[in-house]
Order: sequence, then C-alpha cells, then structure tokens
Amino acid sequence: TIPIVVKVNEKSPVYLTVTAIFTALVCVVTIMFSVYVPATEGFFNIGESMVFLSALLFGPYVGAFAGGVGSMLADILLGYTYYAPATLVIKACEGFLVGTLKKKNPKLISESHWKFFTLILGIIVGLLLGGIGTTYYSGDVTITLGAQTFQLYIPLEFWILLGVAVAISISAFGFLADPEFGWMVFSVISGGCIMVLGYFLYQMFLLYPLFKIEAVAVAEVPINIGQMIIGAIVALPITKIVWRMLPYLKESKN
Repeated sequence: TIPIVVKVNEKSPVYLTVTAIFTALVCVVTIMFSVYVPATEGFFNIGESMVFLSALLFGPYVGAFAGGVGSMLADILLGYTYYAPATLVIKACEGFLVGTLKKKNPKLISESHWKFFTLILGIIVGLLLGGIGTTYYSGDVTITLGAQTFQLYIPLEFWILLGVAVAISISAFGFLADPEFGWMVFSVISGGCIMVLGYFLYQMFLLYPLFKIEAVAVAEVPINIGQMIIGAIVALPITKIVWRMLPYLKESKN
C-alpha cells in the first residue's frame, strides 16, 4: 500500500479546515469541563490540552488562532465575557509560543544530555502537579461537565500518586523511547507560563478598571499552573500517538 500524505501548511487547501476544527475543539473541550474559581470569578478548565495539541501538531499559527479564538468563544458561551478580551490575546500568545518552540528543537551535544533534561522536567512537572493538586484540588470539589454539576471528594493521596506517576512516566519515556521528549515538555510548559503570567497581570491591573470585578490575582496562579500541567499531560501523549501515525506532521515546518 502507498501511504497518503496530506501536507498541511499555510498554502494547503486543508489549512483553514484544520484551523477551524481545532478552534472548535478548544472551545468545546474548555466548555465541557470547568471548575468555578470564586476568588477570581474565573474557572479551571482542560482547554489547554487542545491549545497545546493544535500548536504541537500544526505549528504556531494554528495554535495561536485556535487557542485565542476557541478559548475566547468558550469564555463568552460560559458567561465569562469579562475574560474574553484577555483570553483572546493570552491564549493566542500561548499557542504561538508552543508552536514556535516545537520547531526550534535544539540539538544538544549527546543523547545523555537530553535524558537528563527530560528527567529534570519530569520531576518538576510531577512536583507541581502533586503540590498544587493536594493544596487546591483535594477534598470536596465542585466540577461542571457540560450542563451538569457534580460534588466530588478527591483525597490527597490521589494527587500524590498522580504526581509521582507523571514524573516517572515523563522521565521513563525520555530514557527509553525519545530522549528529546523533554523539549516537547519544555515547549508546553513555556507556553503555559505565558498563560499564567498573562492572567495574573490582567486580574491585577485591568479586570477591575475595565469591568469593576475584584479578583485576588495571586489566588489563580496555582490554579492556572495546575491547568497548564493537566493540559500537558493530556496533549503530550496524544501528540506522540498522532506523530507515530502521521510522521510527516512531526517534521512539518508549519
């Protein structure tokens, strides 16, 4: 059999279709799972996963448009219109940075350097996930799935075990399968940091002057870090699976 390869770049007829699909995915996934955050009148969501996925698979421009527009639409549809302008800019910058870094994969001196780099990132991600989860997402938690709201109890041990599992998984993958996996992790974490900083600055300096909404900006920093980590955990393995099925996407210069 002869493999069919569809090139997706700015000149491809399917480029706009891919962009539209991922814009819709970002919007839908953001809406489908959300946790209200009273301190900032905002919400935790897993839409970051689709922002990361679009940028890793199809580059900075798809990542920027899908991340910015898709996330903004979700804010509007969920009733968080006062976050929509900031979300458009912040998530667009996030998607653009992730897609850009993915293309700039540096060549370290040896495979052992990549393995060490991935090990360190795995430990950092695991510690962040375990620490933030046990502090902010354990105990009684209200979760919204679509139009349904649920009350759940999440024990501390869940986040500790999940943090350990994630740290081991990232490190093991870097050692056993793909030494350069650490750069993917670095790319999404860097983009996520743009998101965390962007919302902090918006809540600190613009949310009240523009919309008369008071927010404890620092309260959402760990929540957004958790959102970034969960998004990475979802997006990274999906990206690897898609790359295995469609290897030309990994080498694409979108």
